[in-house]
Amino acid sequence: MSNLRIIPRLDIKGANLIKGIHLEGLRVMGDPQEFALRYYQAGADELIYMDVVASLYGRNNLSEIIRRAADQIYIPITVGGGIRSIDDARHMLRSGADKVAINTAAVGRPELLTEVSRKFGSQAVVLSIEAKQIAPGKWEAYTDNGRERTGLDVVEWAQRGVKLGAGEILLTSVDREGTRKGFDTDLVRQVSAAVSVPVIASGGMGSTDDLLSIVKSGHADAVAMADVLHYKRLELPDIRIAARDAGFAVRSI
Repeated sequence: MSNLRIIPRLDIKGANLIKGIHLEGLRVMGDPQEFALRYYQAGADELIYMDVVASLYGRNNLSEIIRRAADQIYIPITVGGGIRSIDDARHMLRSGADKVAINTAAVGRPELLTEVSRKFGSQAVVLSIEAKQIAPGKWEAYTDNGRERTGLDVVEWAQRGVKLGAGEILLTSVDREGTRKGFDTDLVRQVSAAVSVPVIASGGMGSTDDLLSIVKSGHADAVAMADVLHYKRLELPDIRIAARDAGFAVRSI
């Protein structure tokens, strides 16, 4: 089994790191570079940066932030928000990102996933899915930070995205995001069972137990977290030790 990856998620608005609940009510946390460096030094396996207002303005403004990060941080970086074309993807990868996460543009034009994966390899393409539960065992994919409905079934969309070229899925439960009530295990389990690529569970982590259960019961390959780290409710080394003690393979630091 490959290593479980522990991934801080940095939601960015303008120059600031922000944090919300259900992707709304955003609070400014500070300079993303300070947080990113702290997480890198504490042993994060990767970092995810999301430009949360990119879809409003039609462009991703993270290239400068990513450039700064890539100068000092030597773990894989995924960047999402407002990536609408091969040129946008190239710009982010040239700025220092290793992968691009695509949501809104993939919903609008799914073949973008194929184009980007053909150009840069499927390992560089992450399909970002914002899921809201609509019935027991059923979720709809949303865009624009959980505001816009797509009519797409999350599990079917995940399968289609992988066929089109996505090498990984970032699966965010909008219902759980920022609540610290634990991940949506059923959602993650269904998507993990339906696709052959790694699934990153995002939205809801409140304790190390939440991480252990989403890996054990949800079969997540990686776990993204924000609130528990930004507010220093948990520290990365402790999370890693808990995962190792529970028998999961983790990268040794």
